[in-house]
Amino acid sequence: MAALDGLRILDLSRLLPGPFATLALADLGATVDRIEEPGGDYLRHMPPLVAPVPNEKFGATDTCGMFLSLNRNKRSAVIDLKKESGKRALLRLVNSYDVVIEQFRPGVLDRLALSKEALRKENPKLIICSITGYGQDGPDAQRAGHDLNYISRAGLLGFQGGEPPSVPGFQVADIGGALWAVIGILAALRERDRTGQGTDVDISMTEAAMGFGIMSFGHLLAKQIPKAGNESLTGALAAYSTYRTKDDRAVALGSLEPKFFSAFAHAVGLEASLDANVEGPHQPALKARVQEVFRSKTAEEWKAFAREHDCCLETVSTPEELTKDAQHVARKSFFELASPWGDLLQWRTPTADRDLAQRSPPRAGEHSREVFLEAGFSAEEIARLVEERALLE
Repeated sequence: MAALDGLRILDLSRLLPGPFATLALADLGATVDRIEEPGGDYLRHMPPLVAPVPNEKFGATDTCGMFLSLNRNKRSAVIDLKKESGKRALLRLVNSYDVVIEQFRPGVLDRLALSKEALRKENPKLIICSITGYGQDGPDAQRAGHDLNYISRAGLLGFQGGEPPSVPGFQVADIGGALWAVIGILAALRERDRTGQGTDVDISMTEAAMGFGIMSFGHLLAKQIPKAGNESLTGALAAYSTYRTKDDRAVALGSLEPKFFSAFAHAVGLEASLDANVEGPHQPALKARVQEVFRSKTAEEWKAFAREHDCCLETVSTPEELTKDAQHVARKSFFELASPWGDLLQWRTPTADRDLAQRSPPRAGEHSREVFLEAGFSAEEIARLVEERALLE
């Protein structure tokens, strides 16, 4: 039995943060039912699109690869919450769930007559997790934003440095918010075990992003101002930096401790001085010498070197290499999942139950009838909701 077998989650979120959180929970065995609006989650329609395998049975449409990566092991029901019958249906539906995850701006659920108080009146044990950019209160709670805005307000781009700081190639606040949502939900479930009552989990993606800057916050605690982009872990040391190889690939040297840099230096013929791992004006010249060394061999030669010498050296994996990496293959970090869109490459979350039966990402509304039947709606009631276009299949 999976760790979260029997836990039922109603996911009202869209795009990345909420769906990533529910992916982690689904991989642990939770039942996750996504409530999508007519037309489905916005992410379904964004590039890159994956065309379905021709098969009249499925009737699937072109769907975003990112959506297909985030939504395995979930069901989908489509409800029009702008219709009164749709709102009433959702209020009744929450009786069947332990957790609701939502990602609206503060106050939107209230305007839909689906406030937390209304939801918990139907189900006092309900845990409601809200993921927003700036949290449920404060002067900026209503501000719009995206990952780049949140990591800016969180101080991460300021800690990173650069004129101006470069845009990261990955979503920090979105994923950080999702992970803290999972932690908050699991803690709330534990609290409910003690009290028998549901509670709210308020996740600010900006605050979630701050955790990635914890090393720099240590400077603030010591009443020092971090030197943006010029600390031991942000580029100040030759021993902890990236370099180009003979064939113009990239390598990452992470020899923070003197023993590791000494091992590297001795193996390549450099002097391993005592100040090599200390910040200072000598570092640029040392970095230039190390760059010359890395330019002397190809990436494949440095891979072989790293296997022989224990010095914290890795080549930078290309997207093409990632799924073929021997370590990732041995750990089964990636797998293929049969679906109406063909065999889909999937990343396995680190805490996933390895014995869990994997299910294809859903078509929008694929499980509308199934979800409502499970919640106690009669076939006649479902037919009426479908006729009113409050429920779509």
